[in-house]
Amino acid sequence: MKHPLIATLLMAAMTTGAAVAVAKPDKSGDLPPGLQKKVDRGGELPPGWKKKLQKGHRLDDSIYSHAVIVQPVDRHGLVTVRIEGELVRLVHATHEIVDILSHR
Repeated sequence: MKHPLIATLLMAAMTTGAAVAVAKPDKSGDLPPGLQKKVDRGGELPPGWKKKLQKGHRLDDSIYSHAVIVQPVDRHGLVTVRIEGELVRLVHATHEIVDILSHR
C-alpha cells in the first residue's frame, strides 16, 4: 500500500515542478520602472541599448518611444528616426531595422 501512495505523491510533485519550470515571466521589452522614470525625467537610455541596433532585428518599443522622427513614413512604409544621436531607418509597422545610418 505504501508504493501506490509514494507513486501518487511523486507524480504530483513532478507535475507541479514541471508547471513551475515551464512558466516564465512576461518580458514585453519595456524598460524597468526605475529606468523608465529616469528616462521620462530627461535621463539617457541604458548603455547597452545600442548593442541591439542590428539590421534585420526589431527595435524595442521602449527604445522607439524615445525616438525623434527625422523623415516621416515614405511610400515604402519606411521611417527614419534619431535616437540619442543615432540615425536608424526602419519599417514603421513592425519597427524592423532596415539600415543604420550613423554610429557614434
